[in-house]
Amino acid sequence: MTHPQGGIYERLRRSARNPIVRKNVAVLMTGKMIGVGAVLMLIHWFSGTAAFAADPAPDPVASVNAINTMWTLIAAFLVFGMQVGFVMLEAGFARERESVNILVEGIADTCICGVFFWAIGFAFMFEDGNGFIGTHGFLLQGLPDTYGATGVPLLAFWVFQFAFADTASTITSGAMVGRCGFVGDLLYSVGVTGFIYPIIGHWAWGPDGWLVAKGFHDFAGSTVVHTIGGTISLAGALALGPRLGRVFKRDGGGPMLPHNVIFGATGGLILWFGWYGFNPGSTLSALDVQGIGRVSFNTTMAACTGGLGALFISYARTRKWELGLVTNGFLGGLVAITCPCYWVSPTGAAIIGLVAAFVVIWGLDLLEYVRIDDPIGAVPVHMMAGIWGTLSLGLFATGEFGAPTPLGADVSAPLAGLLYGGGMDLLIAQAIGSAAVTVTVFVIAMVLMYAVKATGTLRISEAGEIEGLDRHEHGISAYPEFVTHAAGPILSHGVGTMPGRR
Repeated sequence: MTHPQGGIYERLRRSARNPIVRKNVAVLMTGKMIGVGAVLMLIHWFSGTAAFAADPAPDPVASVNAINTMWTLIAAFLVFGMQVGFVMLEAGFARERESVNILVEGIADTCICGVFFWAIGFAFMFEDGNGFIGTHGFLLQGLPDTYGATGVPLLAFWVFQFAFADTASTITSGAMVGRCGFVGDLLYSVGVTGFIYPIIGHWAWGPDGWLVAKGFHDFAGSTVVHTIGGTISLAGALALGPRLGRVFKRDGGGPMLPHNVIFGATGGLILWFGWYGFNPGSTLSALDVQGIGRVSFNTTMAACTGGLGALFISYARTRKWELGLVTNGFLGGLVAITCPCYWVSPTGAAIIGLVAAFVVIWGLDLLEYVRIDDPIGAVPVHMMAGIWGTLSLGLFATGEFGAPTPLGADVSAPLAGLLYGGGMDLLIAQAIGSAAVTVTVFVIAMVLMYAVKATGTLRISEAGEIEGLDRHEHGISAYPEFVTHAAGPILSHGVGTMPGRR
C-alpha cells in the first residue's frame, strides 16, 4: 500500500528518523509518565487514609465476642428446649387425669418467668448490690451493652439465664402434680421466679455474692438451679399433702401407676439432649474448646453411669428392669455432674453419676417411708442429687483447671478437691454453700406455700381432684375420645379406695 508524499504516515516516518524529534518525544513522555504516576500515588494515599478513617481494621476481640454470643444463644435455645422434656416427663409419669394441667402449668410458668425475670429477677441475681441481692438494673435499664467481662451482649446473656430460671421454675411443680390448684400455681410461680430463685441465686452467681467470696463454686447449677427447684418442690409437697387415694408402701400400697411411660422416658431423653446446652453452654465461650469437650464428655459419662446404676439396682431389688428408675437414674447423674463438670476428670464424672443413682433411689425410698407424695421423683432427682453433685466437687476436682474466660480456660487458680491433694477447704466451702441454700430456700418456700394455701388456692377441691384436674381446671381431657377414668373413688394399685387425705 502506498501513501501520499505529504501524508501522515510519511511525516511520522521522517520525524522518527530525526534525532531531535526523538529526544523531545522521549523527554515529553517521561515527564507525562512521572506526572501520572505521582497523581496515582496521591489518589492511592488519600483513598487509603479515608478508608482507614471510615473503616478501621477489625477488632479481634469483637470477633471473639460474636462467636461467643452465637455459642451462648445456641446453648440457650437447647436449655429452653428442655421445657418440652419436662412437660413430657411429668405428664408421662403422672396419671392421665392431670396431663393437660401439667402442660398448661409449664407454659404459664414459662411466661410468668419471662416477665418477672426481665422486670426484677435478673437485677436481683446478676447485678451488683451487696452479698445477698442485686440492687439495680430493673427492667434491664441503665445497664451496659455487654454483661460484665463475658463479652456477650446483655440481652443474649439474659436469654441464656432466663432459660435457667425457667428450668428451676418447672422443677418446682414436679412433686406437686395431681392436686395443686392452677391459681395457686400461678401465685407461687411469681414468688419463685421473681424472688426466691434470683435472690438466693445471687449468693452463688452474683458478681458480689457472699458464697462466691467464701470460695463456693457451682459451674452450671447443681445448687442454684436444681437444689433450689427441688427444695421448693419438697415444700410444696409437704404443704399440699398426698393425693387422694395415695397408699404408701408401709401401709400396703405403692406409687400410683404412670399413664404413659413412653412419653415419660422420651421426655427424659429430651432433657438429656438439652443438658448439652445447660453444661457446655455455661462456659459462655466457644473458644474454650478443651473445656467444652471436657464438660460434654463428663456430662455424658455421668448420665450413662447414673442410668446403668439405677437399671441394675432396680433389677437387683425387683428382678425387673424398670423404665422409671433408669430414667430418673440418668437424670440424677446429669443433675449431679452439673456443678463439677468443668473441673473433674472422666473417671470422676463416672463415679459421680454412679453415686447419684444410689442417691436417687434411696431418696425415693425415704420419701415413700415418710409418706411424702412425689409423683415424678423431683425431690430425689433435683434436690438430693443436686446436693451430692455440689459436694462432689470438693472431692473430685483435679487441680488442673480454673474458671473459663471469654478467650479460653484460666489455669492460674485451679480447683483441687480432697482426693486430689487439695485438702478440705473446697469441700467445706461447698458444704457451707449447699447447706445455706437448701435450708434458706426450704424455710422461705414453706412460708410461701402456706401463704398461698391460706388463700384457698394451693390445693384443688376434693371434688375437683376426683373429677381430675384436666377436666375441672381446663375443661378437657388429654384423650377426649376415650373413657380413661370414672368420676368416682380413686383406686391405687388395686388396694382399695382411700376416700380421705392423709
